[in-house]
Amino acid sequence: MRFTEHELTVALTGVAKNVLAVQDKDVRKGRRTEDELWESMGRYQRFVVLDGLGDQLLPTLVALPDVEVPAGGRPAYTDEQITAAVEERLGDERGVRRKALLTARVALVKLALECLPPRQDPDALIVPDHL
Repeated sequence: MRFTEHELTVALTGVAKNVLAVQDKDVRKGRRTEDELWESMGRYQRFVVLDGLGDQLLPTLVALPDVEVPAGGRPAYTDEQITAAVEERLGDERGVRRKALLTARVALVKLALECLPPRQDPDALIVPDHL
């Protein structure tokens, strides 16, 4: 499956919000939401977070095997497929560090796949009534 730019952006933003929410005490205690935290950040702060996560996630998401996704559905990958795609991009890391990076990146890729919006039917042109 080839992801669209919009799908990748939504997935990356969803992961960024989740990662920030885990680190923020106010979100954990329910004083504010992930979206409020995201909106309170400056544009440059958001860019830094997205850039760091993008370097880890985007190459792996692009490397996942092609699967057919019906309109309104989301892609489904096995744990083995995700792990294989992540392992190909880990580089020369060895030992415990490699295992920790592998576990963390597999979790991030799974979260990104959960954040993907449902696939839209490219052939269904929806024209608003006001046009």
